[in-house]
Amino acid sequence: MESKQTIVLITGVSREEGIGFGLAQAMANNGFTIVITARQKEKVEVLSELLAKDGAKVVAEQLDITNEDSVQKLVSFVESKFQRLDVLINNAGAGLDFGVHPLQTDFEITRSTFEVNLFGAWRMAKHFYPLLKESDHPRIVNISSGAGSFGDPVFGLGVHPAVVTSYGLSKLALNGLTVKLDRQMKEDGILINSVCPGFVATAPGMLEMGARPVSEAVDGIIWAATLPDDGPSGGFFRDQKPLPW
Repeated sequence: MESKQTIVLITGVSREEGIGFGLAQAMANNGFTIVITARQKEKVEVLSELLAKDGAKVVAEQLDITNEDSVQKLVSFVESKFQRLDVLINNAGAGLDFGVHPLQTDFEITRSTFEVNLFGAWRMAKHFYPLLKESDHPRIVNISSGAGSFGDPVFGLGVHPAVVTSYGLSKLALNGLTVKLDRQMKEDGILINSVCPGFVATAPGMLEMGARPVSEAVDGIIWAATLPDDGPSGGFFRDQKPLPW
């Protein structure tokens, strides 16, 4: 049986440049045990080897959050290895229709976007709920976006320069799901919040466009993942500050 480290599960860790990897790196450096996941196990295994070189306690597992059997298989793995889950970070996301206005939307793309951004996070919360209840300080962080906000002055639903119709609506729904899950989970002491990491440089050239480094973006996520027991829940935050939505 594993010792009493904090066990953190992060979805959507498939690229070294991504938020998921930067988050895993930062949390591992703070002594957490990290389970990183992605659809393609070979990708997540390569990343876990990079983390392990720095002495991280990291486990790489395959996960397709759109597939019930895949999620259930991971639940069984985490249960057998750790007997609980302390922090679930729903980082996996899909943005498939940049520049597409709502009347030009391909609904197959819209469904795929919602399947990942909304139903994938929902599925993870539902199936890992029993293991989260076994934790002394359970936390869920849903990685959202200002694109799912009415009030974000730059990336909100009505003003986003790239339109992102399906992406924005799926993140709006994710914020709503966070509120609904909070209502049910608060009696178990589970704190759940949505966090917008901001405009993040996850691809070449984005820093020049004004995006922030991944190392800066992850701080607000870690804050939500390590809140004290009397911390906020059911909210939407960026850099530890509430966002209007």
